[in-house]
Parts: sequence; structure tokens; C-alpha cells
Amino acid sequence: MNEREMRTPQPKARKPSQLRLAEERLALPARLTHLRHLPWLDCYQRQLQTENKSENTQKSYFYGLRPLIETVLPGEDVLSEEVYENLSIEALAERMEPMTGRLDLWAHSIAGLRPTTYNARLAAARHLIRWLGLLWPDHLQRARTGKRLPRTLTRRELTTVLETAERSEDPATSLVVTMMLDTGLRVSEVCELNLEDIDFDDGSARVLGGKGDKDRLVLFTTRTVERLRSWIPIRTRLAPHEEQACFVNRHGRRLQPRGVQRMMDALGQEAGLPKGKLTPHVLRHNFATGLLERGADLVTIQRLMGHATIATTRVYLEISDQTLREVYHRAQSLREDMDETPVEAVPVEETTPSTSTHGIV
Repeated sequence: MNEREMRTPQPKARKPSQLRLAEERLALPARLTHLRHLPWLDCYQRQLQTENKSENTQKSYFYGLRPLIETVLPGEDVLSEEVYENLSIEALAERMEPMTGRLDLWAHSIAGLRPTTYNARLAAARHLIRWLGLLWPDHLQRARTGKRLPRTLTRRELTTVLETAERSEDPATSLVVTMMLDTGLRVSEVCELNLEDIDFDDGSARVLGGKGDKDRLVLFTTRTVERLRSWIPIRTRLAPHEEQACFVNRHGRRLQPRGVQRMMDALGQEAGLPKGKLTPHVLRHNFATGLLERGADLVTIQRLMGHATIATTRVYLEISDQTLREVYHRAQSLREDMDETPVEAVPVEETTPSTSTHGIV
């Protein structure tokens, strides 16, 4: 027997998560060692705030993480509300150890969700696991999602919505719809807009702390400015003097995203649209596709929409068949007019970008 055959085979190196099963005490990362006895909830929320996660993202994370942390393995007791909130970071890390099977049991329980929802839950779990210094299992992968085109309203549907909004008993409805169609603001940005952020003379507003904690400039059409000016006296009667919000509800308090969603649901039903067809984000999509139809470049649309990357904006290139028909017929009509009308020199006038409601009476 030669020397090579006499050697004792060495065991294969194990992953850190496997080694932890044999350790008496789980080793937390150095950044959490001095916090190990503190309740995890407050510490994790501060971590999310440090990373500039929006309030919506934080709510989504905590909503998705609760079922994971409360998942019970055989022989375990169900966590009470008090125990859940006061779990120490060290106890949570031991509970979330990937090799125990809790992650897999939880992942199986949410497998029936839509792919986008499943991926959002997975993202929250992965963030928590890595914050605790644990390793994310390779076999838990994101679900494949198909390419979904942005939902938009047709020209006829937009006209109906605008006419219905004009007749609404809620004085804020017409302005909110116009604001979203003319600026592309997110619903959270509309609700967070303060009077001091608006420059009526310049026809613009500064969005402070938008998605991703980014500031940006939004532009108003003449129609938006006029309706804003008409809204101010109504708002002054509704809101107390110390309220800074531009949009308030009937009780004089700042309008909330859920309130805008209910406003859109009622407006869509009154306009005869299918349930769920009219949403704040659909109006935002109409703003973007309208700019694209009229020749705006992607970089301009990206800046007006407040997208972090142009990859997000590029989805609007995949426009629907209805939009293709509208663009085709509009272009053909324009060519026929050009053939029949002599070309005349006209002065160049600087204008702001038109919106998706251009041409709608």
C-alpha cells in the first residue's frame, strides 16, 4: 500500500450554516453582537430606516415576515403577540437558522401566491436572514414572472373618467385625477405634497423624499395650475391653519393613499368601468405612454416619472395594440394633412411636455 492510499481522507468543508448546527451558541455578526439581547423589532426597523427603505417597503417587509417568524415546527408552541415583539436578536437568529427547515415550511405555505407577491415575500425574508448573518439557502429561488404590459385607459375611457370627476361631490376628485394625468405623480407623492412645495408662477412643484428618498421636479400644465388655484379656497375652508398638506379630505386632514384608492374605486364605478380598472397607478401609466406617443424620449420620461433606472421606463416601449392603432391613425392623418396643406414657416415656441390627456375635451 503506497503513501497516498494510507492517508486518512479529510472531510469536506461545511458551510457556515451547517457548522452552526454543531455549535453550542450561534455566532452573530460583529455589528449585532452588542445588540443581541435587545428586541429585534425596533432594531430591524432602524436598520431599514438606515437603508432609506420607504414606509411602504417597511410595512411590506414586516407584513411578509410575520408569517415566517410565526411558522411552527413540530413540538413548538405558537408565538404569542408579546413573545413575537420581544424576541431578542439572538433568539430570532436561532429561530431563523435555515437548516432547521422553518424557511422551507414557510416557502411551501406561500407557494400559491402570485409570482410577484411570492417574490416580494422572498425578498423580505432574504433581507432579514442576511441581516442576522445567516446564509440564504440556494434552493429558494425567485419565481419566474411573465412580462406584463402597463395597464392604461383608452381615450374614450379617459374622457368618461374626466367628465365623471367633474360631477363628483368630492371637490378634490377632479383635481387629483388631473394632477396624476398631467404630472405622473405617484399616489404617495400626491398625498405628501405640501403647499410650500408648489411654485404657481413657474408651474412646477418639488417632490421631496419620493420613492428611494429621491427629490425631483414635476411640471404642471396650465389646466393643472388653474385647478390648483381654484382648489385653494376650498382647501382653506376645510383644513386647519397649521395643516400644510395640499390635498385634504372632507375632515380637513391630509389625504392618504388609501383614501385616493377609494376615490378611484368610486369614480371608476360611476364611470362604468370594470372593477379595478381605474387606479392611481393606471393614471400614472397613462401619463408615461402619452408622452411616449407624442415623441418624448425615454430619458425625459425617466426623469419626469422619477424612475431610478431607465430599465423601468423601457417597459413603456411595449405598448398595447390599441395604442399602436391610435399612433398609426394619428400619424396617417398627420401625413394626409401635410400633403394637403402648404408648409409654412412658424416661430418656434418653447413649451412643456404634453400629457396623456392632450386632445381630450
